[in-house]
Amino acid sequence: MGVFVQSLKLNNFRSYASLRITLDTRVEPIILTGPNGAGKTNILEALSFLAPGRGLRRAALSEVGRIGAPSQWAVAATINNGNGTGSMDVGTGLAPMSADQQGNNKRLVRVDGNYVAGPAAFADIWSVSWLTPQMDRLFLEGPSSRRRFLDRLMLGLYPDHARQVSAYERAMRERNRLLSMTDRPTDPAWLSALEGRMAAHGIAVAASRIEFAELLLGQIEKAPEGPFPKASLTLDGSVEQALLTSPATQVEEMMKEQLKHNRKRDAQNGRTNEGPHKCDLKITHKAKNMPAEQCSTGEQKALMIGLILANAHLTKLTTGAAPLMLLDEVVAHLDNERRLGLFDALLNLESQCWLTGTDRALFEGLTGRAKFFEVADSKVYTA
Repeated sequence: MGVFVQSLKLNNFRSYASLRITLDTRVEPIILTGPNGAGKTNILEALSFLAPGRGLRRAALSEVGRIGAPSQWAVAATINNGNGTGSMDVGTGLAPMSADQQGNNKRLVRVDGNYVAGPAAFADIWSVSWLTPQMDRLFLEGPSSRRRFLDRLMLGLYPDHARQVSAYERAMRERNRLLSMTDRPTDPAWLSALEGRMAAHGIAVAASRIEFAELLLGQIEKAPEGPFPKASLTLDGSVEQALLTSPATQVEEMMKEQLKHNRKRDAQNGRTNEGPHKCDLKITHKAKNMPAEQCSTGEQKALMIGLILANAHLTKLTTGAAPLMLLDEVVAHLDNERRLGLFDALLNLESQCWLTGTDRALFEGLTGRAKFFEVADSKVYTA
């Protein structure tokens, strides 16, 4: 059984004062069509907030509320996570603020009516994967974008990964803050404790990345040839490379010593210069043996789709359910062969996928196999 959304409710989210979508379908694709600016992507973004992180636009929490709204934004859904236990209610939004709390945005997360610690808890429930036009530049941007892409792919198999990354980054920010303090001496014991936490969480992060990359490569290798090119993956990071040849305990001690040795340099630069937060995901078009950043725009798009689909198949094989898929304007620049190939691949995943586009004709290959909605002026109609 795949994952699917049974109902979705938005309140003061982006262009929507209020929206409720109730679905009488389970895993067949949901197609949202309409002109640019109609509000299609806002619906996908709302769904992406029911996963760890900042959503598919990586927007600040204060940016997604409807302008001039009398109350804070909220997203809620009834979902089935594919584990056979039935439906559950999930939701997130900003807590109401009093006049003296302006600027202090606190995000609340609820599961079946109970508040949980934060959005990382969503990873324990289901997996959500997305592809947006902004991600078309993934291979041309800096390592941080590719690292975030990798870490998000991992959540279906490593639900604790987001917590480990967050814990590492919190300890790193605190270390950077202490190193930047010039008005009084920094307690070496405090720094050592933070560096110990960074090393412990950092090794967990790097080890999980290595293991996942190997699993994903295995999935890509055994998959039949199709319309989307196969990719080769390597992790370019000092900690990741060290773990390939040395035991984790030894690398953890090495990392702590390195952080201690680099305190002066890191203080001068205002940042931590080495660690798993510097790792890069290197992707190569396997058949051409060509780095992804040197491929054509169309090949880069096809490589991205191939990676997303390979991860979805890996997640399904491992957990029994593929991720909920959110694909924003993904078919607009695909030729007919790849478009139909994508539709077949999504249907074979047997989990719900939401797709957007300006032209319904692009989705003719899904006629009779999908649920169509028309979006206009932030209103949603059954098509």
